[in-house]
Amino acid sequence: MTDLLHSDQTTHAARPPFTASEQLATHLQQLSVDLIDLHLVGKQAHWNVVGLNFRDLHLALDEVVDAAREFSDQVAERMRAVYVTPDGRAATVAEKSSLPEFPTGEINTADAVDLITASLYAVAGTARRIHDDVDAEDPTTADILHAIIERLEQLAWMIDSENRVANASLPRPIHR
Repeated sequence: MTDLLHSDQTTHAARPPFTASEQLATHLQQLSVDLIDLHLVGKQAHWNVVGLNFRDLHLALDEVVDAAREFSDQVAERMRAVYVTPDGRAATVAEKSSLPEFPTGEINTADAVDLITASLYAVAGTARRIHDDVDAEDPTTADILHAIIERLEQLAWMIDSENRVANASLPRPIHR
């Protein structure tokens, strides 16, 4: 066995029924970067939030962090399954993230709510933007996007509700 590990053998070839196109790889890399950044932004907010309803938001931010970590791992593992190499290095995340920048230092709960909501919607927006292309190429991967969109939009709604005023805040419901 050791001889195989150190040999110059290059004849191994997997023959998967599907490998990702360059477009699918690019889409999944963007989603991966955004999810990693959401995890980091969530922790930044978690550590530095202060003010009214601190504890509730502090705990809700843990949910955001947990979801982002779980989804980023799921996306990266799916990337590997379709023969794409994810790049989750800090420099890549800093350069490629589509999330709004999060401030340093302490942040009031109301501001943190707005900023985390914007970050959640940014990642959900990435997933929605790439969805149709992903679904056309690989419906299995699109199923992962469905779960990501559902959970992140749920978290955004719940966290955003902290700052809303009934029947006076945007977004207003559409009445038909």
